[in-house]
Amino acid sequence: MAVVTSSFPTSVAVFALITLHVGALDTFIAAVYEHAVILPNRTERPVSQHEALLLMNKNIDVLEGAVKQAADQGARIIVTPEDALYGWKFTRETVFPYLEYIPDPQVNWVPCKDPQRFGHTPVQARLSCLAKNNSIYILANIGDKKPCNSQDSTCPPNGYYQYNTNVVYNTEGQLVARYHKYHLYSEPQFDVPEKPELVTFNTPFGRFGIFTCFDILFHDPAVTLVKDFHVDTILFPSAWMNVLPLLTAVEFHSAWAMGMRVNLLVANIHHVSLNMTGSGIYAPNSPKVYHHDMETASGKILLSEVESHPRGSPDYPAAVNWSTYATAIKPFSVQKNTFKGFISRDGFNFTELFENAGNLTVCQKELCCHLSYRMLEKEENEVYVLGAFTGLHGRRRREYWQVCTMLKCKTANLTTCGRPVETASTRFAMFSLSGTFGTEYVFPEVLLTKIHLSPGKFEVLKDGRLINKNGSSEPILTVSLFGRWYSKDLLYSSCKTSNSAITYLRIFTLLMIVALQNIVII
Repeated sequence: MAVVTSSFPTSVAVFALITLHVGALDTFIAAVYEHAVILPNRTERPVSQHEALLLMNKNIDVLEGAVKQAADQGARIIVTPEDALYGWKFTRETVFPYLEYIPDPQVNWVPCKDPQRFGHTPVQARLSCLAKNNSIYILANIGDKKPCNSQDSTCPPNGYYQYNTNVVYNTEGQLVARYHKYHLYSEPQFDVPEKPELVTFNTPFGRFGIFTCFDILFHDPAVTLVKDFHVDTILFPSAWMNVLPLLTAVEFHSAWAMGMRVNLLVANIHHVSLNMTGSGIYAPNSPKVYHHDMETASGKILLSEVESHPRGSPDYPAAVNWSTYATAIKPFSVQKNTFKGFISRDGFNFTELFENAGNLTVCQKELCCHLSYRMLEKEENEVYVLGAFTGLHGRRRREYWQVCTMLKCKTANLTTCGRPVETASTRFAMFSLSGTFGTEYVFPEVLLTKIHLSPGKFEVLKDGRLINKNGSSEPILTVSLFGRWYSKDLLYSSCKTSNSAITYLRIFTLLMIVALQNIVII
């Protein structure tokens, strides 16, 4: 039976104490679907509720085929993308006909059996029936509307809060999880919840956590779910626009799964003109299956067998101290050839890889990046650099990044270093990248020519070195250690709030254990 864990520490602690692993499965088949969403016509005036439902049903028709295909191949759960039912270009007014009231899962509701219990909810009823009729867990992303008191100064003018929302239905069609996206990205149609929600649910094949798209770049809820709520697998619907060289979907999401040592099931929108593609099923030690397609306009279903409880697997990667090696050695070379360059508005310090092999160091402020490398053969028209950046990232200046990267420049002109490039010819016989990171949250990226990953071809050592293994690489676009120093974020107050809750959770759990063991402490 699935259980919903609320964001309240007390219920989490009780859940942790009473959960029984009866009939638990060691592995399960997971599915994700990259959906080419059917978009509404652009309009400045809201459509009718009927017109909105017609569009959403067209998209659900497509998703239904993917759900049935996944179930037929033994999948226990399927993740569909963010914005998959209606797209993303809305105002608060034009999105409203697409929204439904979504109750707290604790109400024990099966919309398929009782579709009118919470008003007009045809979308939820259909999704519930899809899950029930195919005996599969389904995650879908829809819009939630919550009435509010117009006398409240925070209540929007239309009398409703509107949330970008994930829902999960179990094999009986029951609503078992609901999550409101916290870190919105250019979404004026939706409101930000009062605080990050920490949503988990339990199944016979592991414990799952949920968040959405831009949430993955922040501490809460993403890191807290893994570090303090000990989920086995994250479900991650996304509408991700790829940004080279560091933030293509398959590149960063596979790196996040490795850095956090957790399963990550990613379903992205497929929309080539907006550079949206890249879905995958990622394990803690390597990608299981992934998809990046900028050539066709069709969707894609991915399936793979996944460890239900990866922490218990003999292949589970060891914890990494990301700065051990880098802080223990002297810089490799004098940085007389350092020059300034930019990646997505961030000013990096770069130094060129002049030779076919060498040892280089480049620093920026407290971050020093060390690289040892050997190319099989240096292509004369291809230039590679080692770069370092530490600071608040980008236009928004919200996220504090620490990045060490070896990357191919767009052309032989050094002013193009850091610009997007998709193809390369240079292969490396060996590389070892490390950095003096001030954060424990570092995500190892290796991206090959034509936006391919390198499963099984690289690893992270306990001392923080990202190295290749099993011989030479395919041509490389970038090898990066992408660090996030959350405590230096401008919006870190939400993280501190969450940490207080977690402290309370730990104290409460200890007291419950003591009580259950009839131990008296004086």
